[in-house]
Amino acid sequence: MARDDRFIRVYAQGKLSGTEVWVDRETGVNYLFHFSGYAGGLTPLLNKEGKPIVTPVVPEGWE
Repeated sequence: MARDDRFIRVYAQGKLSGTEVWVDRETGVNYLFHFSGYAGGLTPLLNKEGKPIVTPVVPEGWE
């Protein structure tokens, strides 16, 4: 897998200020990225038990 293919954006909302959800293709962990202008922040998405939300990972070549 190429280095720039590790993360995939699965949700996006907004232009100058917005929110995105990214999934790590190696671990399946979901991340929330919120930005406004030149500032932004990234954090793992957590379920109600406080554990990271994990999307099942599809092995390379199975897509």
